[in-house]
Amino acid sequence: MFSAGRYPWYNTKGENLTPYLLGIAGGSASGKTSVAKKILRDLGIPWVILMSMDSFYKSLVPEQLERAARDEYNFDHPDAFDYDLLYETLLKLKQGVKVDVPIYDFVTHSRLPRTKTMYGGSVVIFEGILALYDPRVRALMDMTVFVDTDADIRLARRLKRDISERGRTPLSVLAQYQKFVKPAYDEHIHLTMRHADIIVPRGLANRQALDLIAKHVLRQLNQRGVHIRTQLAASALGTGGHVDDDVCDCTDPATTHPANVLLLRQTPQLRYIMTQLRRGATERDDFIFYAERVARLVVERGLEALRSTPKHVLTPTGAAVQGVARADPLCGVSVMRSGATMEEGLRKVVLDIPIGKLLIQTDTRTLEPQLHYCKLPPQIHHSVVLLTDAQVATGAAALMAIRVLLDHNVAEDRIVFLCMIAAPAGIHAVIRAYPKVRIVMAEIERGLNDDYQMVPGMGNFGDRYFGT
Repeated sequence: MFSAGRYPWYNTKGENLTPYLLGIAGGSASGKTSVAKKILRDLGIPWVILMSMDSFYKSLVPEQLERAARDEYNFDHPDAFDYDLLYETLLKLKQGVKVDVPIYDFVTHSRLPRTKTMYGGSVVIFEGILALYDPRVRALMDMTVFVDTDADIRLARRLKRDISERGRTPLSVLAQYQKFVKPAYDEHIHLTMRHADIIVPRGLANRQALDLIAKHVLRQLNQRGVHIRTQLAASALGTGGHVDDDVCDCTDPATTHPANVLLLRQTPQLRYIMTQLRRGATERDDFIFYAERVARLVVERGLEALRSTPKHVLTPTGAAVQGVARADPLCGVSVMRSGATMEEGLRKVVLDIPIGKLLIQTDTRTLEPQLHYCKLPPQIHHSVVLLTDAQVATGAAALMAIRVLLDHNVAEDRIVFLCMIAAPAGIHAVIRAYPKVRIVMAEIERGLNDDYQMVPGMGNFGDRYFGT
């Protein structure tokens, strides 16, 4: 499986994109994976998902394990694969939904307890010996390819692979090839060639065919790709990314905001703290002190909007008092790095709150957000999620973070987005895509400059906080 630096798999409305699904089939050791990786290298982009059919082998029961130990189990037969799980996984990817792909261990012939989480991509490349066998799976594919390689070459490659990577002996590989692999190719795999849109003889050696496929995939990427940050900035109030100074003046008491946009009361004390944070000459220790003060205020404001239930308690004097308790469990999720600056304030307000991490960084070439890491608390879908990110400019990272939570079955109305400052462009982007998400902030910026930076802004919040 390959999925690195995930680019947006949704549009500016928060809707999942429909990816282009390319299926690659061929005999065992025909070079399917190499062909798929060559296509990725030719494209020179990271937001294509490559998934192998090997992940969907069935775990063997004890009787089958004994047969496998004697090289008497047919791994090349259609019955060796879990086609129901394979179809469900590809269908979800086709719908742009998060999937948990199994990881198969060829030494123990079983699935590992852990899985690989994958999000919808602009293009999904699926390869396997019987990738074109199941009609349900074929129906999902937009383009099908069959890699046709000489049998002697396939046998030599299989010997090298199974001995070095799967702990096999040469005799066992040859015996299995004669008994199962070659008959399975003749009876099942070769017959799927008729379902291929493109047949690639000689695999990697056929540069013309691979170039044709790569160019076709690239055209699909250009058609289906979404430039999230650029579109969000350009659509902000129809001003090309700029917002007039008087559009959202956070100090103007007459300014009104949507019901799910919660702005801290603009007291002289808050304005003093924010002034210290904005001041470029503020020392790091002072910056941390004021940042954590504001973080606590933002968290407290966010908690005010949550549901509560009645609760009876006894005071130390023995008197009964009817109070309230939180109706829902809480958890936090920080958008790294600047979201981590609010964790200390969150922990000081909500004792022992579990906190997850999302690493979302900007691609310096495309300026698009990329998801690099995701670690969320268990049972997050049962919790109200306090999502933290110190600054929201265009809203591109915020949209990605919220989309990840939704893909993990967190209800939209159970997400509270906490930030220090936000530009009107980012606020409008979030509430337009996810109108049930509540946004809490200390101040609203005037707008964005040509580099999508907030004006007046605070600089790089994470660098100033962590001293990097």
